[in-house]
Amino acid sequence: MQKQQLLYKGKAKSVYETEDNDLLILHFRDDTSALDGKRIEQLARKGVVNNRFNAFIMQKLADAGIETHFEKQLSDDEVLVKRLDMIPVECVIRNFAAGSLVRRLGLEEGQALTPPTYELFYKDDALGDPMVNESLSVTLGWATEAQLTKMQELTYQVNDVLKALFDAGDLILVDFKLEFGVFHDRIVLGDEFSPDGCRIWDKTTKKKLDKDRFRQSLGDVIEGYEEVAQRIGVPLS
Repeated sequence: MQKQQLLYKGKAKSVYETEDNDLLILHFRDDTSALDGKRIEQLARKGVVNNRFNAFIMQKLADAGIETHFEKQLSDDEVLVKRLDMIPVECVIRNFAAGSLVRRLGLEEGQALTPPTYELFYKDDALGDPMVNESLSVTLGWATEAQLTKMQELTYQVNDVLKALFDAGDLILVDFKLEFGVFHDRIVLGDEFSPDGCRIWDKTTKKKLDKDRFRQSLGDVIEGYEEVAQRIGVPLS
């Protein structure tokens, strides 16, 4: 499968067309961003680590019966995926309070959320990815009620699978975001799952091992990603 025209360049990945209209190639770059893309830096090894991490997670989800866009890993930093008609609504699960939820509601960071909370955000960097609801999503034509219901169902299924996976590595899956798209009339998990799009803490020390290391200038960002990968069994070489 050969890369053809560049279709889209995001904050951390580039998307290329292939000779098959149903398939795309994702290139995981070393770019790392925060503040809705206003702060961007290059972190060595990031593209390789996130590509391998994502491939591992997508296979675990497929094994659990959750359809994803992942087809196969092509190289250290490239992967073949299904071409989805992406829905511009991010689904966020929170198992513990962190990030914007703490700022919005004045909660204590690390407070357990039982049951987990589920939120929707409109994917638009210029607007700061504002929080929305199902009614707005339907009214503005971003998704149908049936699609939103399926997205929520799948997000909770992903949470069940991955909480157990990270727990086995003595890690806490604090929260994460997912993006979905339509492939031949089916709702399919798209984008990526890596420490860029979730919060992961050490179970005992609560050490942050995710993108918050970059956001909060804690240092050793990729080392944190690699530690998570090693603890859940991601092959990095």
